[in-house]
Amino acid sequence: MTLAYAPSLTGEIVLPGDDAYETLRRTSGGTGSPAYIVRCRDAEEVAQAVRFAAEEGLTLSVRSGGHHGAGFGTNDGGLVIDLGLIDGVEVFGGLDDIVRIGAGARWGDVARALAPYGLAVSSGDTAAVGVGGLMLGGGIGWMVRKHGLALDHLVAAEVVTADGRIVRASATEHPDLFWAIRGGGGNFGVVTTFEVAATREREVTFARIVYPASQAARVLRGWRDVMRSAGDELTSTAQLSPASGDDVPPTVVITACQAGGDHDAVEPLTRLGDALSVDVAVQPYADLLVETPPGPRPAWHAQLRNRFARSCTDELIDTLVSRVRGIPMTVVELRALGGAMGRVPAGATAFAHRDAEILLTTVVLGGQAEHAPVRENLEALWRGLAPHTGGAYGNFLSEPSRDDVAAVYPARTRERLAAVKRLYDPANLFDQNINVGPDGSR
Repeated sequence: MTLAYAPSLTGEIVLPGDDAYETLRRTSGGTGSPAYIVRCRDAEEVAQAVRFAAEEGLTLSVRSGGHHGAGFGTNDGGLVIDLGLIDGVEVFGGLDDIVRIGAGARWGDVARALAPYGLAVSSGDTAAVGVGGLMLGGGIGWMVRKHGLALDHLVAAEVVTADGRIVRASATEHPDLFWAIRGGGGNFGVVTTFEVAATREREVTFARIVYPASQAARVLRGWRDVMRSAGDELTSTAQLSPASGDDVPPTVVITACQAGGDHDAVEPLTRLGDALSVDVAVQPYADLLVETPPGPRPAWHAQLRNRFARSCTDELIDTLVSRVRGIPMTVVELRALGGAMGRVPAGATAFAHRDAEILLTTVVLGGQAEHAPVRENLEALWRGLAPHTGGAYGNFLSEPSRDDVAAVYPARTRERLAAVKRLYDPANLFDQNINVGPDGSR
């Protein structure tokens, strides 16, 4: 490949053969061979890279943390904008506790930076996940029932559009773009910084309770009933974990986060069956985010699929428990939703699935070799769940299909997103994402 001369780029350019290239061409979701990787330090350097990619007709990928399972943060033969150097966390304070966060920051660093101020942003589960991708797709975190999605706290954003302009999107400035980036992913530009209204939280009570897999149906029903009557301060997940060798049997793992130090709120979750272990502790919110090694794992490519359910019915639970038993290497997780997330009108943001009671996700562990033998049974599981589910979360899809895109963006949302796309990216330069084209195609 003959690379175009790029004197207009002032960002740090990494080319094939450079020392950093082998690391930077990889993400958690895949390995690419881009012609250029540009590590940008501010919005102007991002704008230069966007204009260059458009002029040269290059596939353009944008990476904040590179954590998406579909590998959108890399490509073959194109240009990758790496936002990892735009990682500042600045606390403005004031009545609304506004913080400015760089799109390339990691959520663990954000949590630690906000902790001394008694502030937090409910983000996700994992410390190494980048701010940009999670925020634009939703952000279903450990306090989602009390504080809603991460994107529900977005006040304004600095965005580089497809024509290289740098604009501010907020409720009063480019409000159509502001609506679209809250759930519409990277379809409309490169967000370089976010202004977020943080929440006042210091400590949480975190619980982890393990039950035998033989009691899965009973435990899941009990978990559902507890969460239906729980206060918004309590967020919880139920996980069906497979056996791991001969020494680790399959289990049902209940995790729960109570915003604040109230042990009593998690106590009902310890009485769902014959618990094998119960761990409850009060800890800083920042300590709750799972620490994983940053960067890609070359031999690891978990396969993720998900759907929302408006009601966690007995039929859904029975189908899930009966069909998942024969699928090795597969974790199934149910996340309790509702609360503050559900009180936001469905049309207020491009994240439309406000009426869901749970998010149901399957994760096939390991690499491609482990996926093939379970694929048929996994497809059968999802066919069985189809009558009980609807809608999808774009951040948890490793192999997004046309049906998945339709599930992420319902027809009315997709039509509105397409209209915004025609205004800000009519040539669909930003297509390395859960894509909505200018004509509404997917």
